[in-house]
Amino acid sequence: MLVLFETPAGFALFKVLDEGKLSKVEDLWKDFASSDKARKVVELKAFNKFENTSDALSAATLLIDSKPSKGLRKFLQKHCDGETLAVADSKLGNAIKEKLKIDCRHDSAVMELMRGLRSQLTELMSGLAEHDLGPMSLGLSHSLSRYKLKFSPEKVDTMIIQAIGLLDDLDKELNTYAMRVREWYGWHFPELTKIVADNIHYAKAVKMMGNRVNAVNLDFSEILPEEVEAELKEAAVISMGTEVNDLDLLNIRELCDQVLALSEYRAQLYDYLKSRMNTIAPNLTALVGELVGARLIAHGGSLMNLAKQPGSTIQILGAEKALFRALKTKHATPKYGLIYHASLIGQAAPKHKGKISRSLAAKTALAIRYDALADGDDNSMGLESRIKLETRLRVLEGKELGRSAGSAKGKPKIEAYEKDRKGAGALITPAKTYNPASDLVLGKSTEETPKKSEVASKKRKHEEAEPTKEATEADGEQEKEKSKKKKKKSKDSEESPAADADGGEKKKKKKNKESEEAPLADADGEKKKKKKKSDAQDVPMETDESSKKEKKKKKKHADE
Repeated sequence: MLVLFETPAGFALFKVLDEGKLSKVEDLWKDFASSDKARKVVELKAFNKFENTSDALSAATLLIDSKPSKGLRKFLQKHCDGETLAVADSKLGNAIKEKLKIDCRHDSAVMELMRGLRSQLTELMSGLAEHDLGPMSLGLSHSLSRYKLKFSPEKVDTMIIQAIGLLDDLDKELNTYAMRVREWYGWHFPELTKIVADNIHYAKAVKMMGNRVNAVNLDFSEILPEEVEAELKEAAVISMGTEVNDLDLLNIRELCDQVLALSEYRAQLYDYLKSRMNTIAPNLTALVGELVGARLIAHGGSLMNLAKQPGSTIQILGAEKALFRALKTKHATPKYGLIYHASLIGQAAPKHKGKISRSLAAKTALAIRYDALADGDDNSMGLESRIKLETRLRVLEGKELGRSAGSAKGKPKIEAYEKDRKGAGALITPAKTYNPASDLVLGKSTEETPKKSEVASKKRKHEEAEPTKEATEADGEQEKEKSKKKKKKSKDSEESPAADADGGEKKKKKKNKESEEAPLADADGEKKKKKKKSDAQDVPMETDESSKKEKKKKKKHADE
C-alpha cells in the first residue's frame, strides 16, 4: 500500500512496509516516536517536486476543491500500478478512483499514519530540511490566502482613503481662497458680494470684469442669469467702493485663477472617487452614496476592517467623542455618526431618523461584507436593500403602500367585545340579570311613617301633661320653687352641646310634620281630639303670673 502525502515542496509517495500495524490504530503513534522506528514502518518511494510557486499554488487550490492536478495524475499513473493508495481526503480519493482507476483508502488508520508522517517528515525525506520547509509553507499559505480573497489591484481601498482625504482638504482650501477673494475685491466693489452668492461665479465675474467701470460694457450671460447681470451693472455705476490700481487687480485675478483651478481639480477628483467607489464597494455606494461610503472606509481604516464591524458600530462611526461623553455623563448616547449624511436619513422626519439610521446601519454592514468578501461586482444587493429601506420609511411616515404592505387575507377579524368571555369561550362569571327586588317602591316607605308618628305623639302627650299638674297646685310658693328648679334645668340644657339640642329639636319638628302629612288611622284622630281637650283645659287653669312666664319660656325654647 502507498501513502500520498502533500508537502509545500511537492507530492511524496511512501511505501507501507508493515501493513499489519495499521490494524492497531491505538498503538500506531508509538511506531513514529523516533525516526528509526518510523523507517521500519514506511519508506519514501517517489517524490514529485513543484517547479515554482505558481505551480504549487495551482496544485494546492485544486486539492482544496478535491481535484487532482495534471502533474499529480501523471505522477500517480507512473508509480501506482496495481497498488492501493491511502489519501487524507475521501473526496480526492473518489476523484482519483474515477479518473485513474486506482483503489483508494481513507479511514482512521490512514489519518493516524498521516499524523505520524507529518511528525517525522524531515527525517524520512533526506532532501528536505526543516529550515527550508518553514519558509516554503509560509509562502504557499500567503499565496493561497491571497487567492482565496480574490486579491486584485482594482480592489485596493487605499486610493479611496487618500482621495476622500484630499477632497476634504480641497473643500477647506477652496472655501478659504473664495472668502479671501470676496474680502479683497470687496474694498473695490462691496455690492457684488450680495449680488453674486456662488463662490465660483463670483471668481469668474471678478476675473472677467477687473475694474468695476468695465462691467457696463461686458457680457456676463455665460456666467450669470439676466436678472443678476442687470443688477450687477446697475450697482457697478453707483458703487461706493474705493479705487484700486492695476497691480492690485492683477493679484486679485491671479487669486481668482487659483480658485477656479482648485474647483476644476475638485470636480475631477470627485469623478475619480465615484468611479473607484463603484468598483470597490458598489453595494455600499448604492446604499449611502460615494462620499459617505468613502468616509466610512477611511474612518474604519480599510474595507476589510469595516467588514469586521457590526451594524451598531457602523451606526455611530464618527461620533466616538459624543458617545464617550454620553457614557461618562450618563446621558443618551448618539443615534448616528457619519451615516447621518446619507440621503435616506435626510429624507426621514426628525422623529424617525433614529429608526432609519439603525436599519440603514444594519443593511450597510451586510453590503460592506458582501463588497469585501464576495465574488460579484454588481450592486443588486445594495439596490434591493435601498428599496426595502425606502419602503420602511414610507411605512413609518404612514403613507399608503398598496398591496406591498400585505393582502386582505391577513387582516384580523373584528369581533364584538364581551367582558364575561375569555379565550375560546366559557363564561368566567355568570351574566348579570335584572333584579326587580332591588327597585325602590314608594308604598313601603309610607307604611313606616305611622309607626314613627305614634312614637312622636306619645312623647308629645307626656310633655303636655306636665303643665296640668302645675296648675292644680294651689300654693304660689310651691309654684315659685318649681319654677326655679325648671330655670336651673333650662340653664343646664343650654350649657350642654348645642349640636345635640338642635338635633333633638329638628327630629321633633320632622316627626310632627310627618305625623301631619301622613294619612293617619282612626286612632290618630282620637289622639288629636284629646290634644285639643287638654289645650282647652290648660287655658282657664293658667291664672297665675308664674305659670304664664314658664309657658313663654317653653315656647321660646321650642322655637330655638
